[in-house]
Formats: sequence, structure tokens, C-alpha cells
Amino acid sequence: MEAALCQCSFSLAYKKLARVTDMSEKHERWLMKRSSRISMGSNLGSGKIDAKSYTTFSMLLERFALTRNKRDGHVVSINAASFDSYPNNMRKIQGDGGDHVLKDTTVPYGGTTSTLAKMNEGIGVLSFLRGKNLFITGATGFLAKVLIEKILRAVPDVGKIYLLIRAKNKESANERLQSEIINAELFKCLRQIHGKSYQDFMLSKLVTVVGDVREHNLGLDAQVGDVIRKEANIIVNSAATTDFRERYDVAVDINIRGPCLLLSFAKMCKKLELFLHISTAYIHAIGEGIFMEESLREEASPPSSFPTLDVNLEMKLALDSLEDFKTKGLTRKMKELGLERARKFGWKDTYSFTKAMGEMAMGKIKGELPMVIVRPSVIESTYREPFPGWIEGIRMIDPIISSYGKGQLTGFPIDLNGVSDIVPADMVVNATLAAITRHGKAGKGDINIYHVASSVANPLLIRDLFTFFGDHFISSPWIGSEGRPINVQACKMYGSMDEFSAHISRDTIQQNSDGKLGKEFENSCKKLVERAKYLANIYEPYMFYPGRFDNSNAQKLMASMSEEEKRMFCFDVRSIDWKDYILNVHIPGLRMHAMKEKAGMSN
Repeated sequence: MEAALCQCSFSLAYKKLARVTDMSEKHERWLMKRSSRISMGSNLGSGKIDAKSYTTFSMLLERFALTRNKRDGHVVSINAASFDSYPNNMRKIQGDGGDHVLKDTTVPYGGTTSTLAKMNEGIGVLSFLRGKNLFITGATGFLAKVLIEKILRAVPDVGKIYLLIRAKNKESANERLQSEIINAELFKCLRQIHGKSYQDFMLSKLVTVVGDVREHNLGLDAQVGDVIRKEANIIVNSAATTDFRERYDVAVDINIRGPCLLLSFAKMCKKLELFLHISTAYIHAIGEGIFMEESLREEASPPSSFPTLDVNLEMKLALDSLEDFKTKGLTRKMKELGLERARKFGWKDTYSFTKAMGEMAMGKIKGELPMVIVRPSVIESTYREPFPGWIEGIRMIDPIISSYGKGQLTGFPIDLNGVSDIVPADMVVNATLAAITRHGKAGKGDINIYHVASSVANPLLIRDLFTFFGDHFISSPWIGSEGRPINVQACKMYGSMDEFSAHISRDTIQQNSDGKLGKEFENSCKKLVERAKYLANIYEPYMFYPGRFDNSNAQKLMASMSEEEKRMFCFDVRSIDWKDYILNVHIPGLRMHAMKEKAGMSN
């Protein structure tokens, strides 16, 4: 039963599931009225439901969870008629242990192909991916893992998924596969679905490939390279360095040269139907207004006030500078060079600059190869699938959340009327799979671009975002190392860097007004001030970002899908309740999965 529920991606407020109890004839008749909404198979279509089918399909048709409440020793038996509407996607459930309120985070069909055998084809995501062989780079990264999990859960009869992993040898690559993918918490639904056969299933689908996108022939063993060139149907490039202030040589190597080498490899793949590149919406240079889903060109990208960009010269400069700089201070000098070059041509940081040049370089060499570029904005924790709130590592806005929750940050500079463009990881993955299907079937040698972004379709004001941070940590404070809650005040918001700097200086003076706080405390204050300034300098371009990202192509893609596909592969950012997502999904997920806060350590 746990497998069936997890297969449908039901997020439960309680940890254990209860058995389905007898339901009345009234409830069965009620359910039959609902069954007309979905074509689920012959049992539903016939107008009669046997007991076994009723149990299975009722879970799919109705948003309810089955749970055992052990606190009072009662079994909570939940049926369709026991649901009362509650605000903010909550449900009141009546059971013999009393009333309970659960968060309804039901996912639009995260099940397997067998449960949707007769679904309306739409663009045909399931049928297209069935039997396909994929080659994925950046395979152990955050987004790639969410992609792998969704494919294996939604399309278990997919072909092989070749995973490019940087490692010394095959044995080391397999160790990374086990520790970073197969044993990862993200895959717990698949473990429940397959039970004892989970390991065999995963190893039958996932094939580790030792290599590096920066090397000739991707660093592949000759025989392995031949196999992939013969078998790969889809290539997904998810490899990237996302450090805003990366060394220029490293960023150029991974974000420009790597994708070009992979694209050259793709052109030799005999069965290849599509090349998909994961980019970022922030590839656009400095500018205001709405950025469209269009290709970047060297001669047209920066505003007219900036010099013309030549990607080849920038790649050469990075290589030459590596040889010119002395070993001492190399890292610092290369980081400074990256920022200097980015700002010279109209970008704010090395990451977005090199990602933009990567797109430009690929556009010049792709030839007739069908290609899709997915440009997500700020990718954060999963919205619903495989369960809400999963995240790995401290990502874009998370250092600010972490520092504020731990009392290390009391305010921040933001555009008080600005918009924070955030998108959950599972929506990026769903849009990716829909785009693969749409353009893999078309087979045209175009470049198709999709912004998976929210700033136009469902804008989240930055000032609201920071208010949500305060709402969360004031009600659920972080527990410090001494076991006591860290109490925070509402996060102060400053409309400029000057205002913020004045606040930092004033705060420091007040904390040590009598000069008797001691050297240790004074040093601690200095560290907090430096931390605040560091975060402010890094995030200033994004807290005051004047652009918005049009997502018309993504909306058209979604419109072409069947209703069943829209639920199973949902990426409609308009459906996100931002307050609920930030307060009840993202921050709790961040604390649990990325910051590794122990259960029970916060209120």
C-alpha cells in the first residue's frame, strides 16, 4: 500500500499508512460520478467497480491519505465523504480517533505507465520515452537526480540511462552511483515501489560512464563511447558550474567548452533524436523589461553601450591568463578576471556570463541537430514530486535564509518593488520531459527555447519573500548548538546598498557601545558583519534585477498536453501558492535535507 501511495506521489502529514476500510454503497456511487473525469481502464468504464479495483482507483481519483494515528491508539479510517474543505490546501479528516487536519499536497499523477494505460495521448510523453536510451551529463547534480527519479518512476520501461560521472575509474563511478543516487533519500518512493527488487531495477536502468565534458571525446573509453554513439536517443546536458564568482578558466571550461564538446559528440550519435541543454534564465545581459524565449547571438546580446562580444577570444583569454598568472594568487586572480570580463560586456557575474557564451557557441556549431534549451530561473526545492521540499545543498536564496534563521543576518538590501523569480525543481524536470517529447518527435533542426520561470506568470515580490522568512522563523525558530531557540525579529529590508551598509555599521556600534563586550565577542560581531556584506555583494544583482522572463513557449507546450499529462507532468507555475510553498514546503525542506536539522529540534 505504501508503494501504491508513493507511486501516486501522495505527500502524507503522518508517516505511516493505514489499511483501507470498508466504504458504504453511498460512497461507491459518489466515486462512480467522479470516475468519468479520467479514463483509467475497463473496470471504471464499465460502471461497476470490484473491491480490489475500487481500492486502487479511489486513491488515484480522490485526494486522500490513509494514516495510522498512534498517539491515541486509534486507527484513522479516511474515506471520500470525510473530507471537509479547509483553507490553504488543508483537509479536515474525520476518523474514529477524532478530527485531524492534514496538508493536501497531492501530486498530479506521479504514477507508472500501467496506471494510465488508456490515458489520452496528448503529446505522448509516456509513449515517446518508453524504450528510449538517454545520456545525461552532470548526473550527480541536484536537478539531474530529480530528472532521473521522475523518469524511472513515471516511465519504468524506459531504456538505458547512461550517466556521465567524473571518477578515477569504473569502480569509483559505481560507488558514486550507489552513494549519491541509489541510496539517496530522493529515491525513497522508488524503493517503496520496487521493494526487494529496487537495487536490481536501478542497476538494470542506470549505467555509469566515466568521463568529463571538458575532455576530448568526453574522456570516454573508446568502446564505451562507441556504445553510446550507437544507442543514445536523447542527450541531456546538465553539467555546469553555478558559482557566481567561479575562476574564469574553470567557468569557461565547463560552461562553454564542455557543452560544445558534448554537442560535437552528439552529432556523431546515429540514433540521436534530440539534444537538450539546461541553461539559466539569467543568461540575459543587463537590461529591463521582459526577456523573450529567443536565441542569443554574440553581435546582438549586450546593450549598445557595451563592446561587442567575441566568445572565441574570451575562451582564448581564459587559457592565456592561466599561463600568464603566477601560481601564487592564481585562484583570486582568475576569479577577479571572470567578474571583470562579465561586467565589461554587460553581465553581473561569471556564472551568467559564461552560460550565455555557452549558448552562443553551441548555436554556431549545432548544424541540423534538433536542440532544446531549457532556461530555469532560480531552482529551489521540489513542490510536490516525489515529495514536497526535497533539496540538496545550499542553493540560490538559501544562504540568506540560513543566515537569517541562525540570527546572523538581521536585514538585507532589496528592491522593495522587485520580483524574485523562483521555480521548484520538479516543475523544471516536468517541463524538460515535455519539451524532449514535443521536439524529439518533431525531429526538426531548430533551436527551441523554454523559460521555466515565474516572474511574469506568477510574480513573487521580494518584500513578500523576506516577510515569509520572518513568519517562518519567528514561529519555528532554529535551535542553536546549546539546545536553545534562536529568536529573530522580522527581517529588515533596505532599498539600497548604502542604506544596508549604514545599518550594518550602526548595528555594530550599538552591540559594542560600552566597549566592554570582550575581544571574542567583538571578533564574532566582525565575522557577522563580513558575512552580511559578503552575501549582500553577491546577491545584489539578483535582489535588484530589473528583468522578467516571458514563458509563452512553456505555456504553449503545456496547452498542447492532455489533461492527464498536465497532472502527471505539471509545470504550471501559476498554480503555486508562494506563501504556502515558502513557509510550509521550502524552508522546512531546506532545514531537514540541506541543513540537516534533526527531527524534533525545532518547534
